[in-house]
Amino acid sequence: MSENKSRMTLREAFAATRRGYSILWKAMPKIFPVSLAKNALTALSPYVPLYFTARLVNAVAGGGGGGEAWPLLAALLLSTALAGAAQAAASCRAQVIDNGYAFPARCRLHVDKMLRMDFQDADDPKTLALLNQIMEDENWASWGLWKLKDAFSRLVEAVLRIAGALALSASLFTLPVPQGSPLAALNSPWCLPAMLALMAGAVGLSALCYSRAQTFWSAIDGSFFNRAFNALCAHAQFNRSASADIRVYAQDKFLFQKAADPALDGFGPNSAIGRASRGPRGLLTAASEGVVRAYSGAVYLFVGLKALGGAFGVGAIAQYVGALAGLSKGAADLLSVLSDLRENAQFLLPVFQLLDIPNRMYQGSLTTEKRADRNYEIEFRDVSFRYPNTDAWALRHVSMKFKVGGRLAVVGENGSGKTTFIKLLCRLYDPTEGVILLNGIDIRKYRYGDYLALFSVVFQDFKLLSQPLGKNVAASEDYDRARAEQCLVKAGFGARLEQLPEGLDTFLYRDFDEGGVEISGGEAQKIALARVLYQDAPFIVLDEPTAALDPEAEAEVYTKFNDIVEDKTAVYISHRLSSCRFCDEIAVFDGGRVVQQGTHDSLLEAQGKYRSLWEAQAQYYQKRRQAREADME
Repeated sequence: MSENKSRMTLREAFAATRRGYSILWKAMPKIFPVSLAKNALTALSPYVPLYFTARLVNAVAGGGGGGEAWPLLAALLLSTALAGAAQAAASCRAQVIDNGYAFPARCRLHVDKMLRMDFQDADDPKTLALLNQIMEDENWASWGLWKLKDAFSRLVEAVLRIAGALALSASLFTLPVPQGSPLAALNSPWCLPAMLALMAGAVGLSALCYSRAQTFWSAIDGSFFNRAFNALCAHAQFNRSASADIRVYAQDKFLFQKAADPALDGFGPNSAIGRASRGPRGLLTAASEGVVRAYSGAVYLFVGLKALGGAFGVGAIAQYVGALAGLSKGAADLLSVLSDLRENAQFLLPVFQLLDIPNRMYQGSLTTEKRADRNYEIEFRDVSFRYPNTDAWALRHVSMKFKVGGRLAVVGENGSGKTTFIKLLCRLYDPTEGVILLNGIDIRKYRYGDYLALFSVVFQDFKLLSQPLGKNVAASEDYDRARAEQCLVKAGFGARLEQLPEGLDTFLYRDFDEGGVEISGGEAQKIALARVLYQDAPFIVLDEPTAALDPEAEAEVYTKFNDIVEDKTAVYISHRLSSCRFCDEIAVFDGGRVVQQGTHDSLLEAQGKYRSLWEAQAQYYQKRRQAREADME
């Protein structure tokens, strides 16, 4: 266990747990009343038949006859049936709430925070590592917020089990053994405190052993074993893109060999938890259970002696023994859940750390004009930028203006600053120095959502959902079907659309529909382009939009590019310089700076970076063409 975890005091653990429950209550309020009802019935249901059974046995043993026994038997059967039915109904309801409400609400806690925090924080490796740690803690042993939900159920059940046991066992100490009996000493007023002290000692010792045993579990960092499992087993089972490689290269043998590696064994006999279970953890767990069993034996002895002394009938024996056993179990469960809550408190700290990441980016208050003429002008004025926690400049002294309705190509080698330039343009990050202006006003003064709505972007690593085609294009549940079809046709997907069995209602992929279709990388890129067109934003940003297209499809996109973009301002990023010839202007990035700017022809005439890149690519394509011609000969 790390040092920072071991220093958490009871007060700190209580404060963390209280805050955790506050977060859960806001996120999933429905789960608590349902859990309360379910666990109340679970705790109290066993006492109902216990109560009536004791009276039924007394009636039969006392020779009361059927007149007294039959009503008790009927009450026993009816109450047991009703209690069981109520418990089953509550359990089913709780399961429905768990599956349909609690789990999605738990997921939304992380998703909502990640989507609402500043992008620079969401993009920070430290944030992603923190989120990964939270998820791994949950997968390891449900540590964190999810443990609180389970602890609430156990806490309710333990408290009500104790309450029911006290109600049924109270008369054990008030019913006296008749005077003159050799066991009359059991009437001593010291018997009750002695029995309670014995119970407190047994429960306390049992809980202490349990708590110490749990520390062996919570001290183990399960994140490594989870990563190993996901990399080996889950990778082979669920990663469709890897299945071909696994078969062709017989990687299953390698994966099984790695899975058997003792260094990756988190639960086996030779693992840390395995060794602890054979040693101190196993002994502590056995001691915890043994102490409870010993106390139960003392309870049986005390109740039996009072019954032999004549304090109560034989039927009450079952009632008192069951009640006191329930009392000890409830008390042991109460202490164990409190122990679990203290152990869990340390795993809540990463959750709080994630949720407490502040939004530092200024959101602005001005609304962007909804201009019918799309007369927007964006200017980078001496913009420099470096990513958080780094000293290297990703961009340096960039100054340029976008012409309204123009086509700007951004080119350069990997790491030259092209992607950073786009992130600043879309205000995913704010400049470190300089200013970006929209129609002469600093973009930070505009409402963040309004400014983002000016852009439609196809990122290089865009994602399509396993949902119907039309909803993917519109990025919405409700959409204009005619407009979606028109955008797909413009993007070059029209022929494929006609072949789809259900048109726009055809599911992409087969994750949620057996009739779904698998699409190629080029088809996915066309759908992403159609999504951009559907949004109808004034600015279109295309990051390598034809990278996955074959030459014919790429030529088709270029030929129709002006028709596709229409009167919008387009920013086009590409490594293939031949694809930039249709753009009005080309900005050449190198080392985070704009080293050249102009048209394709003017840049070729000049001696500079663009010409050297062009000649290098031309030689590459020339060699490929010569190789193909040689193969044909």
